[in-house]
Amino acid sequence: MKSKIDTKIIVGFALAIGVLLLTAAASFWSIRGLSVQTDNVQHTYQVLQEVESVTAVLKDAQAGTRGYLLTGDTVYLRPYSMATGQLPASLERLQALTVDNPAQRARLDSLRQLVEQEFRILRPLTEIKKSMSHSAMQTLLDTDRQTLRQVRLLYARIKQNEMALLAQRSALQDVFEKATPIVVLVSAVLAVLIVVWLVTKIVQELADNRRLQSELADVNAEVSRRIAQIRALAEQIVQGDYTVRITDSAGDNLGGLAASLNRMTQTLDASFSALEKRNKELDQFAYVASHDLKAPLRGVTTIVKWIEDELSAELSPQLRTYLDQMKGRLARLEDLINGLLAYARVGRTAQSRENTDVSQLLHEVADLVVPPDFRLRIGPDMPTFVTDRLSLQQVFTNLLSNAVKYHQRGAGHLEVTCQDAGDFYEFRVQDDGPGIAPEYHQKIFLLFQTLRDRNTAESTGIGLSIVQKIINEQQGTIRVESAVGQGAGFIFTWPK
Repeated sequence: MKSKIDTKIIVGFALAIGVLLLTAAASFWSIRGLSVQTDNVQHTYQVLQEVESVTAVLKDAQAGTRGYLLTGDTVYLRPYSMATGQLPASLERLQALTVDNPAQRARLDSLRQLVEQEFRILRPLTEIKKSMSHSAMQTLLDTDRQTLRQVRLLYARIKQNEMALLAQRSALQDVFEKATPIVVLVSAVLAVLIVVWLVTKIVQELADNRRLQSELADVNAEVSRRIAQIRALAEQIVQGDYTVRITDSAGDNLGGLAASLNRMTQTLDASFSALEKRNKELDQFAYVASHDLKAPLRGVTTIVKWIEDELSAELSPQLRTYLDQMKGRLARLEDLINGLLAYARVGRTAQSRENTDVSQLLHEVADLVVPPDFRLRIGPDMPTFVTDRLSLQQVFTNLLSNAVKYHQRGAGHLEVTCQDAGDFYEFRVQDDGPGIAPEYHQKIFLLFQTLRDRNTAESTGIGLSIVQKIINEQQGTIRVESAVGQGAGFIFTWPK
């Protein structure tokens, strides 16, 4: 018996000595870690300060250069002169500070290139006495703005990375600051109580483990049941049922999630009800626009016709010109109303999906909008697939009619081709017309935008907007490839 007690005492003292040794090692590790993390935090602040300094100096140099361009006063060039001396040194310091961070070094290499590019842009602008055209100066200023925007984006990424490091290092620093005194104090207490604690802890741990296993099994079963309810609600929401609710009033996180989901479904139900009401209001507006607004237009058109018929002998050539212009404007106004109605209805009408032979569809469209003196070539790889035939027909109708309307050279050549693009078909409508300058490639898709004088071509500027909206509703994309005098190619994707 005594031997057993002695053995326990020896084991207890051995454990106490082991705990003390481990505590000493832990204390050394905590103090050492605290010192290292403090240096790391200071290092992060230095990097942030240097990067912010580079961005600020570069921004001041840009602002000074623009001030010099506006006033001609060389005083504004001082920030630029200071930047040429400060920035190389700042970048060198940053390279040294980030030698252990390959990702940041790569960003700083990009920053260095942008700084050099900025100086190449600003240097000619500081010498305005030299001959420089207004367009060249404007190009440099635009490039300067883009470069500085890239610098700001790069600065944001560098700062974000450093702030993440700072948060991580600060957290570790706090851990070491709090852990060091606690480790020392706890080690002393553990060294005294270790012998008594050892046996009781083992017994207690075994009992606790059995109890916890039983409790965890019960909790897992309950959590699984509640998660299954949440998944069932999510599935019903996906199916469009926004009236479902979860009957879970527990005060834990899952209960809070259930309450949030109930509020979400209630909000969705209210939102879709409001949306349905707005759609009905839009339908009412469409009815008013198509009847009440167009009726006065027809009346004015009729009056103009009466004037021409009954007073034809008394009309001077100038007055006839005015009446022709009035009829053209009235026709254009009616086209605008029709175009707005078509634009508003895109995506709001039920899609009728049917098997569509695109080659046959193009022949039908050509019969309607392509004049006999135009030649239309349809590529051999046109697909046949199930899709919203009416929407696709509207896209081709608008693109081909635009190609004819703006051709300017009489008879022309049109071509429609298709290629497989994975989940999409990519169609191309090409013409040999006057082409579109690159600076207008985005403008032509805006509502009411047209590149020709409305007095020379009656155009509402809605056709391509409708095309883009239809394609967006289909989750596709559209772009134009064109240059002046080289025709225009409209390329759009359509889901299979």
